Formats: sequence, structure tokens, C-alpha cells
Amino acid sequence: MKEYNVAVIGIGMVGKKMVEILYQRNFPLKNLKVLATREREEEIAGKILKIEKIKENSFNEIDIAFFAGTEGEKGASSLFGWEAVKKGCIVIDNGADFRMDEKVPLIIPEVNPHHLKKHQGFIANPNCSTIQMVMAIYPLDKEFCLKRVIVSTYQAVSGTGRKAVEELKKQTESFVKGEKIKSEVYPHQIFGNLIPEIGSLSDEFPGYFTEEVKMIKETRKILDNYDLKISATCVRVPVFNGHSECITCEFEKEVHVKKVREILSNFHGIKVMDRPEESYYPTPLFATEKDEVFIGRIRKNPAIENAIDMWVVSDNIRKGAALNTIQIAEKMIEMSLL
Repeated sequence: MKEYNVAVIGIGMVGKKMVEILYQRNFPLKNLKVLATREREEEIAGKILKIEKIKENSFNEIDIAFFAGTEGEKGASSLFGWEAVKKGCIVIDNGADFRMDEKVPLIIPEVNPHHLKKHQGFIANPNCSTIQMVMAIYPLDKEFCLKRVIVSTYQAVSGTGRKAVEELKKQTESFVKGEKIKSEVYPHQIFGNLIPEIGSLSDEFPGYFTEEVKMIKETRKILDNYDLKISATCVRVPVFNGHSECITCEFEKEVHVKKVREILSNFHGIKVMDRPEESYYPTPLFATEKDEVFIGRIRKNPAIENAIDMWVVSDNIRKGAALNTIQIAEKMIEMSLL
């Protein structure tokens, strides 16, 4: 098998997870270069790795560059991404900067790998909450024809990054000790609370925050259905890792719960956990460090004709970011596009 010179850009929670997964999945590495804003050494996946400072010439002789990205901020890909492409590198970007760019395919390998054939050297990874939702709705769309999607998310603090995880830990400790709780990362205390604000308010969709807009626009692009009706409400919850979603899907055709379970159970990357009478359904704690998207609480919606409700959980740092990005490269190798 051909081996590749690979670079990982960014060494936060997602970047570290990318490195771990590259080793876990025995990705065909020839050399691995880890790039960040400053030089140092870091222990990742039981190995001491030298972190190099990113420069324009960092991408010389690199075959694949995985940009870890930071949600809500301009990522390194906006500075170095297309320059790396000019040097013959394939860029796969977890950041949000180019997801809606017409030149850039937005890929979930299990859903729309055919879009990779149009790539111009730069591929985008969808938002974490979008990935797990589309994994759940895509196979059902193929069978019953989606008409409308309404989703409410319960998103872990790991989606904001390491500082948010530390803030939840500190607030928990302060509560136990009876100390004053301080908030720096979020506009409100996250411990013991829910915050219905992820991102900034959108001009394009008045009253919606940008995380909600991402779910709407990215889903339409991935599914090649720009008329699909979608509404999203995204909420930050005091959970360390793992995003959960309550999804209502309305279809053109009559839908049966038994058939829905069968379709989802047979779709690669999904695991159905749907025995509520036994309290058997997915939770974010269960999904952490697992690759699959987990689905339970599948039931007919009694208020909408031809509609079902379901509960969808996934590790947002793993499948929602690092793993999906690497799976894109694996799919490109499989399709002889690398």
C-alpha cells in the first residue's frame, strides 16, 4: 500500500485526537508532521512528538494536511490552506471557514463520497452536530423522502474546546466547596445550567445563532437538497463530551418504526439502541470514545403525519471532528483520488 506524508495542523482537543486516530486506524503514514503556532514537545497517543511552528514552507512534500480547526474562529486553513493546495497537498479542513464555498466539497464519507470526485484539492469536514444528524436522516431520506427536519441539540462543552472543559470542572469543584462560581468561557454559568446560545446571532436567519444556521445550510449542501425545510435549536449543556440530539423527521411517504429501525441498523456507522422499556438508549457518556452514531427512542410522532422522532448521540470530538476528517482521506484512497 502506498504511504503518505501527513501533516496535522493544530494540537488542541481535535488535533490530538486526529493524531491518536491516525495511529489507531493504522493510516498508511510515511511521515507525520504536527504543526502549531509554537514549537514544543507533546505526549500524544503514548508518543513524544515534536511540534513544529507552522510556516509557508511547512507543506513542502506533504501529501495530506489535516487542519484541526477551531469552531467560531478563523482557522489556520484560512491562512495556509489554499497555499498548501498550490504545493500539491490535499487539504482536509475541520474548520468552518470554507464549508459553504462552492469549490469545496463538504463530506461525510458514509453519505456523499461522490462529491469527492469534484474536489480541487481542498475538502471540508462538516460541523459536529451536522454530521451526527445527517448520518441519522440520510438513510431514511433515501427510503421515505424527507420533507421537514426539526432538531434540538444538547451539546457538550468539549465542542467549545479545552478551556470550556476546564471551566465546567472548576465550576463543579466550586459548587462542591461552596465557593463563588466564576464564568469566563460562556456568557452564563454552565454548571447546573443550559445555555441556548452557540455561536453568534445570524443576520441571514434572524433570531438564529450560527451553530443553528450551520446545521441548516450544511445539511442542505451535503444532501444536495437546498429546498429541504430544517429548523434547529442548539443548546450547550453541562456535559463534558458527547452531543445529543432530538430529531423530528417528516416524510413524503408513509413511515413505519420497524422499517426505520431496520434501515438504520443496516447503515454503516450507525448503531441502534432502542429498547426503552429496558432503559436501553444511547447517552453521551456511553458514546464517548466510540466511532459510531448511536440512535434510540425511535417512535412515530403523534402530532405530524408521516413523521418519526428519534434520539441521536455521538462523540463530537471523535466522529464529529477528528474521525470523520480522517475517514475522508481513507475514502479518497479507496476511490483512488489520492
